[in-house]
Amino acid sequence: MFRQDRTNPSTAVSNWHARLNTKNGWPSTAVSTWLNGGLFAAAGGVAGYYGGGSTGSGNTDVIRKMDFNNDVAATIAATLNAAAYLVSGMANSGTAGYFGGGLASSNLTTVDKIDFSDDSRTTLGTGLSAAKQLPAGLGNTGVAGYFAGGGGTSSVDKFSFSDDSRTTLGTGLDGSTNTGTGFSNSGTAGYATAGYVDLGSGFGCQTTVYKITYSDDSMSTLSTGLATGSRYNGAMANVGTAGYVGGGYPCGDPYLDTVNKFSFSDDSRTTLSTGLSQGLYAPSGYALTGTAGYFVAGTCCAGVSWTKQTQAEKFAFADDSRSIVSSVLATGTNSAGAMANEGAFE
Repeated sequence: MFRQDRTNPSTAVSNWHARLNTKNGWPSTAVSTWLNGGLFAAAGGVAGYYGGGSTGSGNTDVIRKMDFNNDVAATIAATLNAAAYLVSGMANSGTAGYFGGGLASSNLTTVDKIDFSDDSRTTLGTGLSAAKQLPAGLGNTGVAGYFAGGGGTSSVDKFSFSDDSRTTLGTGLDGSTNTGTGFSNSGTAGYATAGYVDLGSGFGCQTTVYKITYSDDSMSTLSTGLATGSRYNGAMANVGTAGYVGGGYPCGDPYLDTVNKFSFSDDSRTTLSTGLSQGLYAPSGYALTGTAGYFVAGTCCAGVSWTKQTQAEKFAFADDSRSIVSSVLATGTNSAGAMANEGAFE
């Protein structure tokens, strides 16, 4: 076991679960390999995955994989079961990732599984309980994954990682969600934004953030939601520390460049002083806990050019500083699913 008490002597044992345990993930590697960055170059290494989406020529089934060691991306051989956009993603880090739902000619129930050991794709025999676009994807590594709400629904589908069986929670989200997003504090709770919701007197962009506590699947609503009511946001998380929601469409121009940060210690929200480099519609997010998070692609510049992006905006978790990673995608895309293999968690 990697002894966190030796390297972080002031931390409580209860906090260790959020750390990455690379030795358990790759037990045959030498410590010298970890320190020289060679550990994750092989198949099965830490990487972000971006699947499907809308391009200038229509929907795509392409899956791009970005190595977290060097931010270099490539297209993998496997594709989604169908060319679709408004897809969501979640992961059982160290084992497999899942792309769920989406819109092709109609909303989908499909759940595609990517085996991180070889990047092969299978499609689960049991998909979502209802056809949905943009359910919030939430992964509780080693236990279960969730696709919550989406497509104007409040239902939450839970997939056991031991056998990929699906149950639908008896209590769903507090309200229906449409074009929201999700992020996860693995081992503790998952969070879903409401997006665009029917208020009874008409639809509106919401600030609401729902919380699913993993120990008992109970639902609650954060007292402080997004800074601005919006839909089509991107999201990612630094497990054990904070979740981030970036960009989005506030039901009117311009697209947002805001990045909301939710502290997992008390669910309080701050807004980063340095947001995105530009307003983005429908970016996607993934992260390597302890290192950096990425908001990938999306459409920029509402009212100007509406250009689908190929780059990622990278936020270093040490200080939330932002840099740009170019050419993560081969083709400008928005509304794709995203998830990450961050290695094995304690």
